[in-house]
Amino acid sequence: MKQALNVAITGAAGHIGYALAFRVASGAMLGADQPINLRLLEITPALPGLQGIVMELEDCAFPLLNQITVTDDARTAFRDCHAALLIGARPRGPGMERKDLLLANAQIFSAQGKALAEAADRNVKVLVVGNPANTNALIARANARGLNARNFTAMTRLDHNRALAQLSRKTATHISAIRRMIIWGNHSATQYPDVSHCFVDGRPASKLVERKWLEESFIPDVQQRGAAVIKARGSSSAASAASAVIDHVRDWVRGTPEGDWVSMAIPADGSYGIPEGVVYSYPVVCRGGDYEIVQGLAIDEFSRSRMQATLKELHEEREGVQELLG
Repeated sequence: MKQALNVAITGAAGHIGYALAFRVASGAMLGADQPINLRLLEITPALPGLQGIVMELEDCAFPLLNQITVTDDARTAFRDCHAALLIGARPRGPGMERKDLLLANAQIFSAQGKALAEAADRNVKVLVVGNPANTNALIARANARGLNARNFTAMTRLDHNRALAQLSRKTATHISAIRRMIIWGNHSATQYPDVSHCFVDGRPASKLVERKWLEESFIPDVQQRGAAVIKARGSSSAASAASAVIDHVRDWVRGTPEGDWVSMAIPADGSYGIPEGVVYSYPVVCRGGDYEIVQGLAIDEFSRSRMQATLKELHEEREGVQELLG
């Protein structure tokens, strides 16, 4: 039996946390032979409800679930953790401006970055889901001195999966036959879903769909999919977001499929003209528990303008929280 790995989930009593915890405990994320210790973090008023989730986890009798810790203290949750899934964030309230939301969540993620630095395994893998995810990851990374800075990522895998679904439907092709989708930039309405390098059943996607559909339907539909889900069901994406968390961490830890890549928001390193200082979504391949950016892709004028637009938004977000970046 392998040694159990410690997985922390923040905002664990929320809709995404609820959908996520059971799949992590089942082995869907780290493998069918990997025992798990779950560390569930919540604000104090949510702890009674979280106890009900613990009861359900126990009642599932997952063979891989070794131990469950419930706490409202970040350092306890992050103690020796190997993976930290930062789900919990403050939602936007009535009359709240984007800047207000950014600052409120910035304070949460700066504190969590410090708690990770104090308590977590030195090579902890961190995935930020709470929005604005890219900038929250940047803040957590800046405050987590002593940890591996490369390991602070934000989730654009949900956007990647949404783009696959849209293209699958348009081309009447199974998702498993689509390769090399890309989400560039920010997890926001400025993100750029790019099919320029994508193949559908071995054929270039750009030759199978109309340019008008790409520009007027595909791109805005992927960008606005979260809002469409809220309009349809009255609340934000939960099960699909949890599934994307599983996909992101699973591929990061266990590797991406041969001949394909995935989208991850990671610290920019200058690739494709994106300067350091932001967390930006790139196409990546993963091997041996690490990732590398896919290099050498041709970028046309249309793609470059979209990539720069989402970079501009990330720079604006960074300026709004500069005092928390140290």
